[in-house]
Amino acid sequence: MESAATITDLKIKVTNKQILSIALPITLAILIPQVNMLTNSIFLGNYHKDPDALGNAGITGVFYLIFAVAGHGLNNAIQSVFSRHAGSGNTNAFKIILTQGIRISLQFAVFGILFTCLVAPFILQAVATADAYPKEISFLRIRILGLPFLYLFLTGNAFLVASLNSKFLMIGFICEALVNILLDYVLIFGHFGFPEMGFNGAAVASVIAEVVGFIVVFAVLYKTGLKKKYSLLQSFAYDKIINKAIIKVSAPLVMQYVISVTTWLIFFFLIEARNNQMDKAISNVMRNVFGLAGVFVWAFASTSNVVVSNLMGQKREDKVILAINKIMLLSIGFCSIMVLLLNIFPATFFNLFGKDDAFVAAGIPVARVVSLGMLFMSVANIWLNGVTGTGKTKMNLLIEIVAITVYLIYSWIFVKVHFISLAMAWSNEVVYWLTIFIMAFIFLKSGKWKTK
Repeated sequence: MESAATITDLKIKVTNKQILSIALPITLAILIPQVNMLTNSIFLGNYHKDPDALGNAGITGVFYLIFAVAGHGLNNAIQSVFSRHAGSGNTNAFKIILTQGIRISLQFAVFGILFTCLVAPFILQAVATADAYPKEISFLRIRILGLPFLYLFLTGNAFLVASLNSKFLMIGFICEALVNILLDYVLIFGHFGFPEMGFNGAAVASVIAEVVGFIVVFAVLYKTGLKKKYSLLQSFAYDKIINKAIIKVSAPLVMQYVISVTTWLIFFFLIEARNNQMDKAISNVMRNVFGLAGVFVWAFASTSNVVVSNLMGQKREDKVILAINKIMLLSIGFCSIMVLLLNIFPATFFNLFGKDDAFVAAGIPVARVVSLGMLFMSVANIWLNGVTGTGKTKMNLLIEIVAITVYLIYSWIFVKVHFISLAMAWSNEVVYWLTIFIMAFIFLKSGKWKTK
């Protein structure tokens, strides 16, 4: 495996070439888990022994996503702390940041597992139908066991990105994706002598894939020489200063991510309450669209966090807005390509899920609206993660709370009070991302984030 020892200068320069060198490997890293979720949905959509599996996967998928994005919030915080030290040239702190990140990640994972086992049954029982509840809670109890491995995987990736070794991200994600796709096929349908597990087979496949991803990413640290170069994983003793720094940045971010996806879960609950299986299934497909078509957006958003944090560490705050603008333009360009493909070939995409022509016809208008939401996200998410990079994560939380409030009111009106169409319901994404962009843009342009 290629050595990483040649990378010595970790101070980022604001050029398109360096931005792309960070963002494109992250794109692949984000694409692979989205492919995993898409694969789950495709196989479940074609599992005709349980025609409701695709719709049920929407609720369970979003529920697990709450804890997954909490891990991403923690990951962004750890990545921000890494990048700030990288920008200032203090790479000696890397070994402490990584081990403290591992400690905190495992604590978060234990909480997620306990919450799912003890509290989730009461939540699901209150909103799910009598037929769907046993399947959904059984799936979640299996799926949540992958959480510790996912969090450790993300922590390792945060180090790779901040140390400008994002090219190695793809190794773990490719291995994870291949395992997930193979086991989906084997365990859902019961091939090659394995039991036919149906809906639960997707959960088992995903957990095993996350274990593989965790093993591979830490093997990368050894094989590339990064462990030796930065003296990583030598001491897991509690470090008050670094622990406090990570918690200070991560607490508002984790709350922001959890609130955001919890609100999405509420939206799915509102859809479920309509008791329309087609609406549920189409909404689950839209969740996959957001994940798949948004890979470039999330990659450039993560890059925005890294670049801004690094520039802050270099004391080059005058370059922050320039960097955000460059990243935003790249984000819009790449997202537009994905959105264009979706809108040129929408029927081809919907046919992957093994549904009839009526499903395709009903899904296409929703896809058009979601595409517009994606374009708004390609701008807003870059500015929001620019706020993250400045370290002002309390502002992130405030922006999220305001945007979520607007989103919930809009969703309640157009799903519960005055339902016009599923496409109109999904237009809440446009409203949400527009609100985020306005607030993040005003804050960053104000300059109130600059150090004195």
